[in-house]
Amino acid sequence: MRVTADREICVGSGQCELLAPEVFEVDDDGAVRVLQEEPDDDTAVHDAVSQCPTGALSVEG
Repeated sequence: MRVTADREICVGSGQCELLAPEVFEVDDDGAVRVLQEEPDDDTAVHDAVSQCPTGALSVEG
């Protein structure tokens, strides 16, 4: 599984960071940053992707 984020549409709600803090971080610019592009825990990642208010996150594979 590979995780990507579109920083251009991210609003920095932080939901992803709350659900999968080892994979996502909202940086000082207020946009998501992917810490692990190929994480092990797919349940938390899929939850974060599905709950992103702008659809800035995606998972392949």
